[in-house]
Amino acid sequence: MLLWFVIAYLVVSIGLGLYAATRVHNSRDYFVAGRHLPVFVVFAMVFATWFGAETVLGISATFLTDGLGGLVSDPFGAALCLILFGLFFARPLYRMGLLTIGDFYRRRYDRPVEMITSICIALSYLGWVAAQITALGVVFNVLTEGYVSREAGMVIGATVVLFYTLFGGMWSVAVTTAVQMVIIVVGLLVITWMVADQAGGVATVVEHAAASNKFEFWPAFSAPELLAFIAAWITMGFGSIPQQDVFQRVNSARTENGAVHGTIAGGVAYLLFAAVPLFLAYSATLIDPEMVARLIEEDPEQILPSLIYQHLPLYAQVIFYGALLSVIMSTASGTLLAPSATIAENVIKNLLPSMDDRHFLRMTRIVVVCFAVLVTVYALSTGDTIHRMVENAYKVTLVSAFVPLLAGIYWKRATTQGAMGAIVLGIGSWLLMEIYLPEGDSMWPPQLVGLLCAAVGMVLGSLLPQQYGRAVAAEA
Repeated sequence: MLLWFVIAYLVVSIGLGLYAATRVHNSRDYFVAGRHLPVFVVFAMVFATWFGAETVLGISATFLTDGLGGLVSDPFGAALCLILFGLFFARPLYRMGLLTIGDFYRRRYDRPVEMITSICIALSYLGWVAAQITALGVVFNVLTEGYVSREAGMVIGATVVLFYTLFGGMWSVAVTTAVQMVIIVVGLLVITWMVADQAGGVATVVEHAAASNKFEFWPAFSAPELLAFIAAWITMGFGSIPQQDVFQRVNSARTENGAVHGTIAGGVAYLLFAAVPLFLAYSATLIDPEMVARLIEEDPEQILPSLIYQHLPLYAQVIFYGALLSVIMSTASGTLLAPSATIAENVIKNLLPSMDDRHFLRMTRIVVVCFAVLVTVYALSTGDTIHRMVENAYKVTLVSAFVPLLAGIYWKRATTQGAMGAIVLGIGSWLLMEIYLPEGDSMWPPQLVGLLCAAVGMVLGSLLPQQYGRAVAAEA
């Protein structure tokens, strides 16, 4: 019965996506929904895209083992990103009327900077999208009691998300996400009420978690601990700012104020609502401690789905899995479209500049298919947890794309040579650290070193005599 509900839900999602596809007439419709979306839809897309598999399954599992101290990057860093983007980046980028975040690097610097940063941005999505595909595999595996393997579930889930994203682009993402957000919020609140009742009440769960030191957040006052804490926070807090998914949501808004307010509200809502999966996961330790102890050793990400499947009635399972599928699919569709749009607009279009809009739209859809295949293969082959995949995704954009974006908007003296210096020094130092002094072998996290070197590269490259690119880059 539950499995048939899931199948019906997937069919409805595909139907909504295909309906939205009827509004796609050109690449601007496909990329940014023609910039026609009201503030509520922008808010819904920001919230639902970031409230993904890592929030429900990943960080809830991490909370059980590491407490709040293990969640610095997500949800705290993720919420920081959205709020900072709304406050400092949304207005200037919205006014530029761009299709992708990669377009900024071309307009502010030059095409080589555009192509390098765009490739880095696209590569960063491998981990994030793979996390959603992995979560879909977990769901299908649990629902079929192992009949559908985790790997087969990944392939099925990726196919469904690909199908409706492929045709409708941003319009499909907008329509399905608006519906999915309502299901997420209502569904998880209902489940929380039911689980809290079984666990002895909200106060009991919170008191037990506090007694187990799960709310310890701040690091010890030592250099290695502080540096690791800062690195974890800014990896997502800064590294996810130069990302196509958040840019697309901002740029799809009908008005500039809608772009700003929708993004900030989405970030605040994400941080607050991320507490719900943490509560549910910790409640499991009181309701079924034996199951939790076993799954922490085997697969912590199955704790929450197993709790619902084994301890709640069928109608509650329908509500939970409807919400969970909404969580995963809303994030997967948005994060599948974002890198595909970036590669098509900022890499392939530069290589094939004579394409008209119709052929460009077709090429973009081909890229969507190729990226879906690539990310599914990656998800099948990696051994990382969902939380770890998402956490690692933003290191490359932190060291390569953040400094050129920030300086390009707020420092008039930033030049193309400075941007290239930031990219080369940022990526180079990060890779050297990852190879020779990986995290744990040095008190300096590699991505933090990369960020600092990128800043040095930008400043020196912009202030020294200009041997490459524009002497003074065009103002944004």
